Amino acid sequence: MSARPSVRPATREDRAAIAAIYNAALAERASTFETRPRTPEDIDAWLGKRHPVLVAEEDGRVIAYASTGAYSPRECYAGIADFSVYVAPEARGRDVGRRVMEALLREAEAAGFYKLTSRVFATNVRSRALLKRLGFREVGVHEKHAPLDGVWHDVVVVERLLTANVR
Repeated sequence: MSARPSVRPATREDRAAIAAIYNAALAERASTFETRPRTPEDIDAWLGKRHPVLVAEEDGRVIAYASTGAYSPRECYAGIADFSVYVAPEARGRDVGRRVMEALLREAEAAGFYKLTSRVFATNVRSRALLKRLGFREVGVHEKHAPLDGVWHDVVVVERLLTANVR
């Protein structure tokens, strides 16, 4: 095992690994309301656009990813991006999420975004703690945002301004 995973832009060759990491999180039922497993073809839609998608790689294996996507189709919100970060179960607790998120913050700022936002399950204390350490603010709670397996869940709305792009 290498000392530090490297972080780089995702490529088409990473699609299966990204899908596997997402699907592992989906099975845990603690971080996404989605219920349909993702395929490598689904990941294609994320790549090669304005929104950065990064992977953390260790010993030639993708162990985490962080991605951005459109916050809203409305043009007035084009400078805001939603984000997600997922770490493979075997790589958790080793600061991989922080590393890939720090790189995503830099890439999002370089892409011209002025704000990143997301919604985190209120019960996902590890993700919330990571995001607080990275300077994200918890700005609200959406109560009973959606049901998952018949149980309603609250989500915490987080945001971080990318100050270089705030005019």
